[in-house]
Amino acid sequence: MNGVINEKITVVVPVFNEQESIAETISRLIRIREISCNEVDFDLIFVDDGSSDASLMKLREASSQHSFIKVLALSRNFGHQIAITAGIDYSDGDYVAVIDADLQDPPELIVDMYRRAKEGFDVVYGKRRSRAGETVFKKVTASVFYRLLRYMCEIDIPSDTGDFRIMSRRAVDAFNSMRERHRFVRGMVPWLGFKHVALEYERAERFAGVTKYPLKKMIAFAVNAILSFSSKPLTLAIRAGLFTILVGMAGGAYMLYLKLFTDVVVPGLTAILLTIVIFGGIQILLIGVVGEYIARIFEEVKGRPLYLVGETINV
Repeated sequence: MNGVINEKITVVVPVFNEQESIAETISRLIRIREISCNEVDFDLIFVDDGSSDASLMKLREASSQHSFIKVLALSRNFGHQIAITAGIDYSDGDYVAVIDADLQDPPELIVDMYRRAKEGFDVVYGKRRSRAGETVFKKVTASVFYRLLRYMCEIDIPSDTGDFRIMSRRAVDAFNSMRERHRFVRGMVPWLGFKHVALEYERAERFAGVTKYPLKKMIAFAVNAILSFSSKPLTLAIRAGLFTILVGMAGGAYMLYLKLFTDVVVPGLTAILLTIVIFGGIQILLIGVVGEYIARIFEEVKGRPLYLVGETINV
């Protein structure tokens, strides 16, 4: 090393009610910055996503002591993916890393990702070999989530990955040009198509606090991902409709055969009611799928900003 630092990494950290772990997260990131000071420069952007605990207060304290710690406090809770987007919008580094504040993804790997990126990759993403501290149910549902996503979506989303990654400035600028409201960052980045590579690691237990993605949010997250990157639900709706028509025609033909050529009495009211209930449910489901896509169009055409910043520090 010649002692001259030519490049900078901006680390984006979305924060929502992480008062138990935020001090340790800051400490470890500062330590990495000090260790790597002869190789690459660092600045940190913490995006407070409307926390209701002491997270923002702790971020204010840290930013008052270190000018390289920047804070964006959003005006309310806009969601994890929007918070990541806000941080990336305000980044100015040659490379931009994204990591959550719960310390399940080791910050120390950011430098390893940077070195890997310098080999000619625009995106280096963390791929989990294991998921410590998670229940069997969580691991199974996560595995199903990624496999379903890969089947339903029209882009190749790497399995067993999250938002932990580093991107070159070229990739960041391209990402910033995508302004859709319903965001799925781990799908948007592969959509860019730049050269990418995985860096495998062992995922640690959450340092403190509770997960911000319980089952209900994970299901909503999966639905959002599928609807944002695939039209397959509409294709499946068409297929379900055709299948329903074929079943109805086959059932009608069979009942006509029984009526004309046999002495079998075709049950009336029960069969009719059951058919109405089943096909009525299918119709409502398919209308709901179409409605979800229309609702997204409605949200997009309003043209509201993705987020509003209530406070900035050192920015």
